Formats: sequence, structure tokens, C-alpha cells
Amino acid sequence: MGETRKTRHARARTVRAERAREARTACAPRKPRPPAADARRKAAVATALAIALCTGSWLIQHGAGVQGPPPQPSAAEAFSPASPSAPGAPVPRMGPSVPPLPPSPPTRVRIPEIQVDAPTRPLALLPDGSLASPPDDDRNLAGWYAGGATPGATGTAIVAGHVDTAVGPAVFYSLGALKKGQAVEVARADGRTAVFTIDAIEVYGSADFPSQKVYGPSARAELRLITCGGGFDEDAHEYLGNVVVYAHLTSVREPYPGAWPAGPAPLAPMRSVLR
Repeated sequence: MGETRKTRHARARTVRAERAREARTACAPRKPRPPAADARRKAAVATALAIALCTGSWLIQHGAGVQGPPPQPSAAEAFSPASPSAPGAPVPRMGPSVPPLPPSPPTRVRIPEIQVDAPTRPLALLPDGSLASPPDDDRNLAGWYAGGATPGATGTAIVAGHVDTAVGPAVFYSLGALKKGQAVEVARADGRTAVFTIDAIEVYGSADFPSQKVYGPSARAELRLITCGGGFDEDAHEYLGNVVVYAHLTSVREPYPGAWPAGPAPLAPMRSVLR
């Protein structure tokens, strides 16, 4: 006796859900090998985080036709071909910088141009040595690598977020739509807001990810925002790479007297975030 349409649809949903679970397992961050230097260790851990973000849960279960793939940066938003590319070379800056702040954990990340306003949570190594990624049951949540620099302090701070989850597009879905010169604001536990100016937005394939360029140390306060991108392989059920936003500290907003800590701004509706 043939299957009814209802039975076929139910079976298809089960298959899609199983593929999503398989992808999350396959892309789980692995235990990093002991590196020779602390900088290499941090880079390996952060790379594991980038991989963990790219499960493609929404596109795996629903296909690109439902929402459409996330926006990708154009070549005009990348660094100039003449920019330094050697390991450890300074990242070119859009505009002046200001002196770094003392370390203080971030509490919120705001990107006005794409209406992102999200709380942050620290990400650390799990007992087995793998790296935790932001939970995928909250679309409006970003994570920062607590083993590295805090945003606004000396060094390269890393803030990562899912491009999508099993229930829909997530906090950094529109990251690839940003432009050079736009602002990223990070509210901190000390009440200050570190304001960063975007230097470039680049997209990398998984096999060509430049770990040293993205995660390398810096003598100034720099920021990296990371999510998945580079296209989506529906056969392999995964994103093909990562979108990386490079930014540096250009101003600091001090807290108003009596406003400790600074309160979060109202959240934008998800449909307006994902323009």
C-alpha cells in the first residue's frame, strides 16, 4: 500500500532533522593538539569555534529557498591587495585609533547598521578540551573567547555568533552585509562602551582560513566578529567557510554618573534584523 502525502512529509522531516544532528556532530570542535606557543594554542581554539558555528541547521532542515542564504561581503569590503599579509603584520585601519582600555568582560554587542543588539556570554574549553560554542537555542546571543583579549583591551578580541540555528536565522546572519567604516559597539562590565570602526569584511573558504591573520596578537585594541558563510553546500549540509569582520578601537563612551552598569537597548524584531 503506497504512502500517503502526510506520511511522506513526516518521513522527509525526520530525515532532515537527522541530517542536522549528523552535521552538528561532525562539526563539533575537536580537542586541540598541544601547540608550542600560547598564541598558536589560542588560534587553534578559536579556529575550532569557527568550525563549531557552521552546522547550517536552518538551511539543512529547510533549504535555501525558504529564507535565502545569508548576505556575503563584496570584494570592495576586503583589504586592499597591497595590504600587508605576512604573519604578524599590522592590520590596516580605517581612521585613527585610541589607547586600549583595561581588561573588562563584554556584556553586549551592538551593530547599528544591521540592527544587532545581543547579550554576550564567555566561551571556554570543556573538560574534554573541546571548545564550547554559543548555545543554538537562542538566536540573539553572541559568544566571546574568554581565553583571549577582552574587547577594548590590548590584543585581538574574538566575538562569534551563529548565522542560523534549527529554528531560523540567528544573531550574525547579516554580518556579511556590513561595510568598511561602519561601527561595532561593545558594552563592557565596567560600564564603558568600546566603539570599533570596521576595517574590512572578508570571507574565507574552510581550507584557506588564515588563522594567524584573524587571531594573531596585536599591540592595539582590535576586534574580530566571526560567523559562517562562503556559500552553503546542500549535499554536504554545511557552510563552506567563514565571514570575518576586522575592526579596531576608535572611541570610548564613558558611563553616565549613576548608570552602572549601562542598561541594554531594546531589541530589534528579528525580521528587521535580517534585512
